[in-house]
Amino acid sequence: MNIQNIDKLSWEYIRQQLLLTVTLTSLGLIAMRVWFFDSLLWPLIVSAVFTLVVSSASGLVWRKVAKQSPDNLPTFYTASSGFRMLLALAVMLVYYLVAGRQAMLVFVLVFLAFYFVSLTHHSIFFARVSNRS
Repeated sequence: MNIQNIDKLSWEYIRQQLLLTVTLTSLGLIAMRVWFFDSLLWPLIVSAVFTLVVSSASGLVWRKVAKQSPDNLPTFYTASSGFRMLLALAVMLVYYLVAGRQAMLVFVLVFLAFYFVSLTHHSIFFARVSNRS
């Protein structure tokens, strides 16, 4: 892979994650309006922000690793997944401390939907990128 291709792939990953996040958030907002689930607003906001921050960081760090030391990409993929999981657990803990036990079921369901869609996209995207080179 050349440097230009790496930059292009990095921005493509971030763009796709942004589109997935906007789509999931829109579906959540539609569900709020149709079924009057007012309790979905904060879980949607927290989940969307988490997904955008983690996916942007992953795309930018991947670009740096791919340019400087492509031999370390398998380590990056493993570390990225581990870091994402630990950060997700930390976000759920903080939400629990702030919102309380009653709000956790809705939050966990919304957050896990975002988390698994993001993780699936991450896995598929970088599996295809790795197979190209």
